[in-house]
Amino acid sequence: MFADAIASEDALRAIYEPPAGLAQRKEIQSVDEMARALIACSSLVFIASADDDGRCDVTPRGGPAGFVSVLDDGTIVIPDATGNRRIDTLRNVVRTGRVGLIFVVPGRGQSLRVNGRACVSARQDLLDSLTSVGKPPKSALVVEADEVYAHCPKAFVRSGVWKPETWLSADAQPHPAKVTHAHIGDPGITVEQIEQDQRDSLLYRLA
Repeated sequence: MFADAIASEDALRAIYEPPAGLAQRKEIQSVDEMARALIACSSLVFIASADDDGRCDVTPRGGPAGFVSVLDDGTIVIPDATGNRRIDTLRNVVRTGRVGLIFVVPGRGQSLRVNGRACVSARQDLLDSLTSVGKPPKSALVVEADEVYAHCPKAFVRSGVWKPETWLSADAQPHPAKVTHAHIGDPGITVEQIEQDQRDSLLYRLA
């Protein structure tokens, strides 16, 4: 499939019409009041990053609406809540200083995309102000936006993601512990042990 893949922007433009005028004009270069208001409503943000070899990663971050802060100058601050400690995103940011964000508001089709410069901060005065997930984090992701735009709701409409009647039943989906068990590939670890660890993680290691 890669041998005859499209390899230039000109070849792409040959099969796609130019974007509509509004799609071109809606991009701004900083976090304005509307973007700030959307971020304040968001309880879920997806963070895209890449390492210096170009290997990409996307990870979700969640918390109560408003868990992501916007400072007076428009700088975005995302607390690093307790997770799996792989620190993939943080390592990538330390290496390249760039991220892409998509802020999601539950029930809303429109999302907010932010791309920009980023760094990892462990400044204690900053961390002490970030307690929305229960306690100050060990670090925070700081983002200075250079591309901001509201993304249309088509993907959310097509997917029916906010419509419970379209969701697959649990029986029709792979079991979470069995997925992890298959990927670990260690016969010394049982599905039951993984299930217990996943329960404990939500009960005792969420904050």
